[in-house]
Amino acid sequence: MANHSEQYLEFWRERHLCTLTTLRPDGSPHVVPVGVTYDAEAGLARVITNGTSAKVGHVRAAGAEGARVAVCQVDGRRWATLEGRARVRTEPDRVAEAVRRYAERYQRTPGPNPARVVIEIAVERALGNG
Repeated sequence: MANHSEQYLEFWRERHLCTLTTLRPDGSPHVVPVGVTYDAEAGLARVITNGTSAKVGHVRAAGAEGARVAVCQVDGRRWATLEGRARVRTEPDRVAEAVRRYAERYQRTPGPNPARVVIEIAVERALGNG
């Protein structure tokens, strides 16, 4: 992953609502609001969600190689998009790490959800003016 400016990374630490774009089976985009965390060192963006959500279904339908997705946030003239391959992870330690990072960024810990999963995005491209 490319070197990011400190301003770009700080933008991903600030509290912002984001969008996740997945593709439906017919190829049309499905865009939904989500909370996203970005671990630039690991090259991973994470979205916690319910395992029965449409976005999870779209990612799973892509198979083992993962689904092409994008997450985006905007604040006035500042914007940032992360693109990559998403996979659904259910391992308790991975879900817990995603919840921990979410709580840190959004200053609230989500309530318990036994159906919670994490969509992990292996970031291939980072764009923006953060």
